[in-house]
Amino acid sequence: MNAGALTLIGLAAALALAVWRTGPERVEKAARFAGRQGRDIALRLPLALLAAAFIGRLIPQDLVAGAVGPESGLQGIVLAALVGGIMPGGPMVSFPVALVFWQAGAGTAQMVALLSGWSVFAMHRILAYELPLMGWRFSAVRLLSSFFLPVLAGVLAGAAVEILDLSLTP
Repeated sequence: MNAGALTLIGLAAALALAVWRTGPERVEKAARFAGRQGRDIALRLPLALLAAAFIGRLIPQDLVAGAVGPESGLQGIVLAALVGGIMPGGPMVSFPVALVFWQAGAGTAQMVALLSGWSVFAMHRILAYELPLMGWRFSAVRLLSSFFLPVLAGVLAGAAVEILDLSLTP
């Protein structure tokens, strides 16, 4: 068991104790909710990973490494941020697809930009939720004010990897 799993177990235990103190019956409700969510994830995640594995076989690795590899620099960071912004779906789809890019040779800075672009730009969320609910003016202000964030995150990640001499590989 790794440190991340141990941390989650400890956090869950501490939160269960806190909920139990507010009412023992609430722990059972929370456990049922977690069970339903876990069942849904247990069904979706293997399918998402399988789809990502198929996508990985369709995407030429040399194309990924050349376009968003560690040597692609700022151009690769910008491209990765844009690809992240148009990557559809929630985390069950996007993270397995991001894993495909990572394993195909994408650089650390470029991966940070890709995931940041997915988080900040997410065109599928903008079109489905933000524009209809918040309006085009709000969306324009938000996008203009956050436009540089994924690229900046990628540049800072690249600098951190270089300064700290980190060797991050999938």
